[in-house]
Amino acid sequence: MKGYIQVYTGNGKGKTTAALGLSIRAAGAGLKVFIAQFIKMGEYSEIKTLKRFSDFITIE
Repeated sequence: MKGYIQVYTGNGKGKTTAALGLSIRAAGAGLKVFIAQFIKMGEYSEIKTLKRFSDFITIE
């Protein structure tokens, strides 16, 4: 099985939304997903929701 790494960087909005959207699509296709988020403090509602799908998506 081939793996992919997506990296979103830079200023401004849209990085978290893009990463989460792609992770949901991948999990829906039956792939395992790992999300690592650096520097941001706190827990966002999107991350809380994705943790409910821990069988498919791993968040660190």
